[in-house]
Amino acid sequence: MASRKSPVAAEERAGTGEGKGERCAVEEVALVVPETDDPSLPVMTFRAWALGLGSCVVLIFLNTFFTYRTQPLTISGILAQILVLPAGRFLAAVLPDREVRILGGRLGSFNLNPGPFNVKEHVIITIFANCGVSYGGGDAYSIGAITVMKAYYKQTLSFACALLIVLTTQILGYGWAGLLRRYLVDPAEMWWPSNLAQVSLFRALHEKEEEGGKSRGPSRMRFFLIVFFASFAYYALPGYLLPILTFFSWACWAWPHSITAQQVGSGYHGLGVGAFTLDWAGISAYHGSPLVAPWASIANTAVGFVMFIYVIVPLCYWQFNTFDARRFPIFSNQLFTASGQKYDTTKVLTKDFDLNVAAYDSYGKLYLSPLFAISIGSGFLRFTATIVHVLLFHGSDMWKQSKSAMNAVKLDVHAKLMQRYRQVPQWWFLMLLLGSVVVSLLMSFVWKEEMQLPWWGMLFAFALAFVVTLPIGVIQATTNQQPGYDIIAQFMIGYALPGKPIANLLFKIYGRISTVHALSFLADLKLGHYMKIPPRCMYTAQLVGTVVAGVVNLAVAWWMLDNIENICDVEALHPDSPWTCPKYRVTFDASVIWGLIGPGRLFGQHGLYRNLVWLFLVGAVLPVPVWLLSRAFPEKKWIALINVPVISYGFAGMPPATPTNIATWLVTGTIFNYFVFRYRKGWWQKYNYVLSAALDAGTAFMGVLIFFALQNAHHELKWWGTEVDHCPLASCPTAPGIAVKGCPVF
Repeated sequence: MASRKSPVAAEERAGTGEGKGERCAVEEVALVVPETDDPSLPVMTFRAWALGLGSCVVLIFLNTFFTYRTQPLTISGILAQILVLPAGRFLAAVLPDREVRILGGRLGSFNLNPGPFNVKEHVIITIFANCGVSYGGGDAYSIGAITVMKAYYKQTLSFACALLIVLTTQILGYGWAGLLRRYLVDPAEMWWPSNLAQVSLFRALHEKEEEGGKSRGPSRMRFFLIVFFASFAYYALPGYLLPILTFFSWACWAWPHSITAQQVGSGYHGLGVGAFTLDWAGISAYHGSPLVAPWASIANTAVGFVMFIYVIVPLCYWQFNTFDARRFPIFSNQLFTASGQKYDTTKVLTKDFDLNVAAYDSYGKLYLSPLFAISIGSGFLRFTATIVHVLLFHGSDMWKQSKSAMNAVKLDVHAKLMQRYRQVPQWWFLMLLLGSVVVSLLMSFVWKEEMQLPWWGMLFAFALAFVVTLPIGVIQATTNQQPGYDIIAQFMIGYALPGKPIANLLFKIYGRISTVHALSFLADLKLGHYMKIPPRCMYTAQLVGTVVAGVVNLAVAWWMLDNIENICDVEALHPDSPWTCPKYRVTFDASVIWGLIGPGRLFGQHGLYRNLVWLFLVGAVLPVPVWLLSRAFPEKKWIALINVPVISYGFAGMPPATPTNIATWLVTGTIFNYFVFRYRKGWWQKYNYVLSAALDAGTAFMGVLIFFALQNAHHELKWWGTEVDHCPLASCPTAPGIAVKGCPVF
């Protein structure tokens, strides 16, 4: 388990006097999460509905908007968490204390102002807002498939079909979340580290705290404000005035004419050795905030990253020329021909978006950059390693959970306090799950040509999501890392439906992205668990937020795809255009690799990348010796912290993430969650998660301001400091005879 165990004995005081429970065994939770509850606080108030829906709409708009940019900015729910506090207190001050009857009281009534704005209202508003993050932020979700269909394949797609794709995948995920609450929310060991930043911020915003006193230093609220304004002001540098701070690649200045030096030292197009970023958006862009990741998770990721970037990739590229690696850039998310040129997929497409086999044979095979190819192989390893790791290390606990009712399971103080509230019946979730499945199957008949995915492909996707959501959820709930299986989903359907890129995309979102949404919902359910929000209020907020966010998400994306000229088309865009869509470019490339060309041509018996398939077996075997050693030497607690899926996560996300993004994330996380936690635990307990929230919020606010005040009005700067990386030769091939524009020929 990737967490530290608390030495504290049983909790002496649990809540408001009802029922005592054992204090949470996870030290980070015991240090941060309040162990009291006030059940008299109103939750689903008029203020909560108004501010919750408003923040959901604003966040989904901003996140959808920024996800198309070259340096995508994900605005977390923390932005809404901060802004709604003064808004809630303002409404509490000005709204009348008046009872409002709905339809003369036939549908009930509510009080416009039931009293002071309280922390539970604040939490439920944040749950609404998090629906805006779940849809718009992070990796390419459902909207990514629609973007690829419209922007890359130039497919005609109806808005109704697109809306149902978005809503059914999200609601399908909510159904999975409901089924897995017993395993991923109720047990204390499933602690969801990312929630602790939000819990810390809620406490900073609502709990009265003395300056100085026993705990030296400013209050958490004052500390938050100091860091927030500093982060806000600082982001003007990497965000607009000095973008070179995003990728500071000094090696390219030292060796301006050396391809090898720039391949090694480039932070943007190379291995990033010696490069670093001073941009919080870059540090937290792909693995989230390093301040909320447990140290064991950071250490495991670091092992994988060092092996991958500093050992495996250099050997494959310079020593062995694996997969004809030197014909291509060492780091790129593009697809290539044998001559090192960009692969033009339009030359091998039919008018029905299928593969033209004769044209493919004539045009030639598809090739990948070496780092991209090995990153795909790591996905094979990660998939089987995740399943085997969870079965070995957590299988017996999950089996006990399946056999026992929750009242027979040992409860910590938080689960004990939540027993006072009415639970959500399981059939509520089952109805959502069944309805989403039925609508999805109907779509495969009604929009047969547009979707390409037959009914049996839909059922296959549902079965895949059902099998893998639990083991991946265990990894995320304990390490804050989510092992992806996008590659596996597309690999499977690529064999079943070769030459069908749209079917491949849709199988991925039903079989994989529904799991991503489920895990997002489960994280929010755990946040509600920590903050003692009634489960039925959580259900209502998540369901309504899901529908609202889905509609706004698609509306914004649809407008951008129709109104921003050449969006996502790097060749046609102005060189300084921010609308390059790197996240969706990876989604498109994946649809070409797995759907259009198909895994049989790349990874089959005669495929160039066939040996990568052995990593399925390697991933299944690697967790076994770790588990055996942990059983043989139970006193060596560190052995059980070796997590093969998380080690393989050090390979993940590149591209679009760069080695510099990940390396700086690792260094930052090590400083705070190892050194500060170990040697300044009092400071860490009081400020660590507040610092994370303040950095996120300040960066997000300035990012939004820069765009709307400057970039949207085409007030662009052009000088040495705005040129990112300064490594023009890093993208050059080094094989003899390969001629690429702007590169010397060997």
